[in-house]
Amino acid sequence: MELFFGLMIPFMGTTLGSACVFLMKEELKPGIQKAFLGFAAGVMTAASVWSLLIPAMDMSESMGKLAFLPAAVGFSLGILFLLAMDRAVPHLHLGCEENEGPKCALKKTTMLVLAVTLHNIPEGLSAGAVFAGAAAQSQTVTLAGAFALSIGIAIQNFPEGAIISMPLRGNGVGKLRAFLYGAFSGIVEPAAGLVTLLLAAYITPVLPYLLAFAAGAMIYVVVEELIPEANEGKHSNIATLAFAAGFVLMMILDVALG
Repeated sequence: MELFFGLMIPFMGTTLGSACVFLMKEELKPGIQKAFLGFAAGVMTAASVWSLLIPAMDMSESMGKLAFLPAAVGFSLGILFLLAMDRAVPHLHLGCEENEGPKCALKKTTMLVLAVTLHNIPEGLSAGAVFAGAAAQSQTVTLAGAFALSIGIAIQNFPEGAIISMPLRGNGVGKLRAFLYGAFSGIVEPAAGLVTLLLAAYITPVLPYLLAFAAGAMIYVVVEELIPEANEGKHSNIATLAFAAGFVLMMILDVALG
């Protein structure tokens, strides 16, 4: 039950953020969107380091000087996986008119949701990997640390849910549909987390690779999408300060609760 609840926490954050469409009348201002994007990037970067890569290397300390190998391999595979997903799935980023990935006739709203869904896959993978480590009673990944990561992801998912539902509302989508689109984009997180958890339960030796894989996937999203979107146009310093705030918050959560 604890593992299931832990995997659902990030999804709850996305759902609550999407519910902002019922409370706010206007689309989010550009400065607020920049702050949200920067904050999400900061949380994901800190989580990748403290909650995923460092534990992956600690788990591999028996390899001596090669303890970095599982982390390096898993991280690289995570980058390549998201690169392949980016190329294979048609999606549209906020403020863009032309979609990425293969050309298709999907609606703009559908491709916006697919873009956020791609963001959420690595977050689900990371939650599943850390809870798998906790379930395996690893000395480097505790249940408290796994919940710290889930809570951190949920905090950054709240504005992410608003970022997708509010613009959809601005494009003429009804409030309920905008909310459901935003919430649906987050359902992939517990799904990806459950798959990762089930996989790791049977193949415990690959845990370091899974942790690093999730870190690579998250960093891909940060570098390829979140940071560029946050720094477009004026007042990029807003995103920089928000990045720092998100990074520090996730670092505190991991160290204090882990």
